[in-house]
Formats: sequence, C-alpha cells, structure tokens
Amino acid sequence: MHVETLLLLVLGAVAAIVAVRWIADRSGLPAAALLTLTGIAYAYLPGPNIELDPELVLTLVLPPLLYSAALDSSLMAIRRNLRTVVSLSVLLVTVTALAIGIGFELFVAGATLAAGIALGAAVAPPDPVAALAVGRKVGLPPRIITLIQGEGLLNDATALTILSVAIAAAQGDGFSTPAAVGQFLVVAAGGVAVGVFIAYAVRPLRRLRRDPLSSNAVSLATPFVAYLLAESVHVSGVLAVVVAGLIIGHHNPSWASGASRLQTDAVWRLVDFLLEGIVFLLIGQQLPAVISGLGEYTTDTILTASAITVGVVLLLRPLWLWLTEHLPQSLHTRLGGVDVAGDDDADPTTTGPTRLSGREIVVLSWAGTRGVISLAAIFTLPLTTDAGAPFPDRNLLLFCAFLAVLVTLVGQGLTFAPLVRALGLRADEADQARMRNEARTASVEAGLVRLDELQAEQHDDVDDDAIEAIRDQLQSRLERYRRRLDMLAGAEGGELPMSPQYEAALRVRRAVLTRQREELLHWRDIGRLPDEGLRRLERELDHEEGRLPARR
Repeated sequence: MHVETLLLLVLGAVAAIVAVRWIADRSGLPAAALLTLTGIAYAYLPGPNIELDPELVLTLVLPPLLYSAALDSSLMAIRRNLRTVVSLSVLLVTVTALAIGIGFELFVAGATLAAGIALGAAVAPPDPVAALAVGRKVGLPPRIITLIQGEGLLNDATALTILSVAIAAAQGDGFSTPAAVGQFLVVAAGGVAVGVFIAYAVRPLRRLRRDPLSSNAVSLATPFVAYLLAESVHVSGVLAVVVAGLIIGHHNPSWASGASRLQTDAVWRLVDFLLEGIVFLLIGQQLPAVISGLGEYTTDTILTASAITVGVVLLLRPLWLWLTEHLPQSLHTRLGGVDVAGDDDADPTTTGPTRLSGREIVVLSWAGTRGVISLAAIFTLPLTTDAGAPFPDRNLLLFCAFLAVLVTLVGQGLTFAPLVRALGLRADEADQARMRNEARTASVEAGLVRLDELQAEQHDDVDDDAIEAIRDQLQSRLERYRRRLDMLAGAEGGELPMSPQYEAALRVRRAVLTRQREELLHWRDIGRLPDEGLRRLERELDHEEGRLPARR
C-alpha cells in the first residue's frame, strides 16, 4: 500500500473515531459497538481496506492496551477478589474452550476436537474495553469494575496458551492433557517472573523523576520490553505486561513525581483512545474476508457451528457465575473467600469479598463482550498442517469467531447500559465521596502535624511567616472538607448531595478562571507577555481547573 494511501486511511480512521465518540457521548450508545458497525459499513464501500495482521495486533496493539489497563487497576482490590478473578480468567476460559471443542467434535460434520478447542480458546476471553467504558459511565460499583478489569487482564494469557496447544494438536502433534497443563503452568509462571523483573528493573529509573519527558518515554517502552523479553524466553508476554503494569501502578505514587504522573496519565489516555478506536474499526472491516471463505460449507454446518459457538459464549458465563457463587461456604473459604455470609461490619481490608448478588451476576454475565483479541487469535491459525493438508475448517472457525465477537460486541454492548439502569446497580456516590473527603481530611491533618513539628524546630522569622501562611491555607481546606463531610453524612439513597452554595462557588470559580485566561491572552496579543510565559501561566490555571469536579 502506498504511503500516502496509508496516511489517508489513518487520518480517516482518526476522523471516524472522533466523530463516533461525539455521537456516543450525546446518544449514550457505546462507542465500541458504533465503531464496529462503522468498520463494517466501510468494508463494503469501494476503496482500499486493511486486513487484520495478528502479529501486529499481538505485538504492537495488545501490550500497550493491557499495560494501560493494569496501571489503572487496583492490585489490592484484585487480591481481595482473587478467587473470582481466577475463576473467570483461568477456569471459565478453559471450560469454554473445552465446551466448544467437544461441541464441534460431536455435532459439526468433519470437525476435530483440537480445531474446536482452538476456536474455543480464541473466543473464550472477554475484552473488557467496551464493558468498562459503559460501566464507568453508568456508575457501576467499584467491585464489579475490579472484577471486569481483573478478568480482562489475566484471561488473554490463559486463552493464548490453550490456543497454542490446540494448534499444535491440530497440526498433527496430538493432544496430551498432562503436557498441556504442564506447558500452561510453565508459561504462566515464567510470565509472572518476567513481569516482576521488569517492574523492579524500571524502579532504579525513578532518578529520572525530575525529567517528566524521560519518565514518560520509559513508561511507553515498558510494555513492549516486558512482552518481547517474555516471548523471547517462550513464556507468556501478555502475563508479563499485566504483572509489570499492576506492580508499577501500585508503586507509582512513590516511584514517580507528580509532574511525571500527570503527563504519563495524559499520554496513556490518548494512546487508549486511538488504539481502541482503530481496533474496533478493524474488527468491522474483516467481515467481507471472513464471509468469502464460507462457500465450501453447507448451510446446516454453518448454522450448527455458529449456534454452538455463540450459545456456549452467551450461556456458559452466567451458568458458571451462578454455580461458583453458590458453592458451599466451606469450599468458598478454602478457595480464598472469607466472610462469605456478608458481615456488613467486617473490615474490608482483612476479610474476603461477599458473594455476588443476583443483580451482580446478571451484570457480570452481560459484560462478557469479545473483541480484537479473539480475532487476532483466530487469525493466527496456520493455513496448513505439518503434513501439508489444509488446516481443518479454518474458514469456518474464522467465521464463528467473528460472529461471536459481533454478537457480543454489538448486541451486548448496545444493551449493557440499559440493563444496568434497569437493575439499578449503581455505585454509592455519596459513600465514595465521603471516603475521599475523609482521606483529604486525614492528609491535611497530617500536614498540620508536620507544621507543628517544624514550628518546634529552630527557625528564623521568615520560616515562621511561611509556616503561618501555609497553616492558614491548610486550616481553610480542613474546614471546607469537614463541612462537606457533614453534608455527606446526611446523604440519602447514595446520591451525591450538591448544596446551592457549593454549586454557586463552582460556577463563580469557573467564570473567574475564564476571565483570567482572557486577560493573559490580551497581554500576549498586545505584546506585554511572550508566548512562553503565556503557556506557563495557562498551565497553572489548567491545573487549578483540573482540581474542580467535573460538570454534572
């Protein structure tokens, strides 16, 4: 493809991503589903199309997306919910792959168990991007967000390992369960080890904390280094990226400066925005190529294979969640759950999570949207076996994987937000705001204690004036936080209370910031302030505005 044509395609993709996001923000529809439909529409228009390159996706697209998600995840929350996360990301993925494989062997004419397991491994791992985007917008509780994040971080490694074993078996090496389990354990343990190594190898680079640009460059390179190092020693690159991201994200408050964190967060948000958009456009564009390979199959074969694939993907997940959440209490405890009866007075930092409610099971079941990982995985199927024969039912497997992605991404994606609203499963905004204000209060009180310590030390009058000025600022903040806590104490129904005085203060502060910016621009335009000075002063106002709550 000519470089100018490629550039035009990239610019067109960016334009489509921005336009679809604008539509999604105003319509409430998920951007992922709309982008996929846009990709399908473009695929049938005259002009160049982009074919999905699985190696490109697995090497250049997957690591940064997984790493960014891991940075935003909570290592402590995942550890508290580890039993459910492992159940979904390892056991459910394995059972899904086996169920589809057995279904293909029994009901699809000429299909082999290994080929069916390869398809099952490809469609087993949900891609949480679409579900998380909608879930955050509708205000899902933090625990559900954690489970969706944790599952999405770990399930790809499970699926890709099973896929490699199934492909080897389908090519003629034979299927050995002990060998498959042993390979999985080695690959997983090696991936974790590489991830831990990379995370702590990055730690000495904290001396770059005074240089946000260098720190940001290290952050962008980290997922690729982790992935390539793991793959070079034949262990899970996906798991290495996830583990490195979780550890670095957990230690970021002490490993990086404030300026580095602000810049890194902004860069990763842009990377996510563009990569996710391009990924969903690419998914839609693969439809013509997938359908073109179905000519050799009968309608009954296609329908049977499609029904098995989509049926297992849609029905096994809620059944699995219900069964695992209704295990006997003693088995829950042995698997890592504590206090499953749900003692409301228990300390959440020392006890395990309570069982999922019926509404939470329904929401988690409907959050299992498949995405680009499924397509990238299935496109890695070889064209021929070791004997030179065509890979069994490759085109049929491609179609079934694409159908599972399309049904879940569009069908579940478009209905996820209405389902959550209908169930009334929302985070307690007042409780979360109360927790944040309690933390702010504790932070300010710690600062005042430190001022008292400085006051007791030997210092001159200049230091004394500085201490008193900062003390006045902190006391003012403390009073504001305590007033907010008093208001939140009386909140009912989990809604975030907003007093008229508070809203008026926000409106006035935003109006003042706007006027300050206008004055700075006026100074620049009449030549009294150079552009460099303008940008520095604008940054100060931007940071001040960023501390204000988002517009309701």
